[in-house]
Amino acid sequence: MKINNVYIKDTVTISGPLEYQGPYGKYFTDHINDYYLDKSYELSEVKLQKMALNKLLNKVEKTTSDIDLLVSGDLLNQITASSYAANKTLIPFLGVYSACATSTEQLIIASSLIDSNKIKNAICLTSSHNLAAEKQFRNPVEYGSPKPKTATFTATGSASIMLTNEKTKVKITSCTIGTVQDLNQKDPNNMGAVMAPAAADTIYRHLKENNEKASDYDLILTGDLGIYGKDILKEYLKQRYSIELKDNYDDCGAMLYDLKKTKEVTAGGSGPVCSALINYSYVYEGLKNKKFKKVLLVPTGALFSPTFSYQKQSILSIAHAVCLESES
Repeated sequence: MKINNVYIKDTVTISGPLEYQGPYGKYFTDHINDYYLDKSYELSEVKLQKMALNKLLNKVEKTTSDIDLLVSGDLLNQITASSYAANKTLIPFLGVYSACATSTEQLIIASSLIDSNKIKNAICLTSSHNLAAEKQFRNPVEYGSPKPKTATFTATGSASIMLTNEKTKVKITSCTIGTVQDLNQKDPNNMGAVMAPAAADTIYRHLKENNEKASDYDLILTGDLGIYGKDILKEYLKQRYSIELKDNYDDCGAMLYDLKKTKEVTAGGSGPVCSALINYSYVYEGLKNKKFKKVLLVPTGALFSPTFSYQKQSILSIAHAVCLESES
């Protein structure tokens, strides 16, 4: 799907302590040193979202009344972090959920509304909090449960981005909405294997629909596959679709942490903010400075709940794609 006249006004990325210590920490707008920003993990995540929203508004010199739409999503039950962060802003609000692929779903929705002249601008906002996600989807960290090497580590942080119809240095030019994929994977500690087929399907369809090759992009970045899922994707794409990813491909989950030094992290990062932290900082700056001309963002999400996992159901997945280009 082609997108016209949609530009990025600015971004804000706020990370947790371990994310800040990683290779891309220097690109983030800000970071926190303490997971406990409020009385609970969940309220701490709400506070992270409010921080990212307010910092972005200050950065672009806007007030809430200047914003036509807020599109937000997170991992907490019924996306409550987003709803509570949006409370009292009085900005028209859309709460969305694609798990760890939420950031690109937001961009697609907001871009489509701007492109069709329904609105002039929008802010997209997402977050995740390691302790809140572990408590909800696995076991509270206090249990001390060991994790297999294939398990990913939910990133802590929040990221915001403002889209506008006013011309800037970076624009959104195309997108592909993902399809739900199911390869009968049931292990919640191996999300790379769960989500790699969704990334493969979306990349294949995006390239085909836009008559492009993988080599047309300076970067193709998936999200949340980690070091094992990254290899599965490359092999799956090659075997099923005859698409070979070269050095211009990487995964945000594999990039976010220094895996040799950070013992808490095994296979890499996950969570809605994982890819957003990389894409809205390092990638955005690279496009603004013309280090990159064309980048394909393909965050991936696992569409499941603990209830369905306890019932031995397979874990579904999805990936959405958004193309960012440097304005010539």
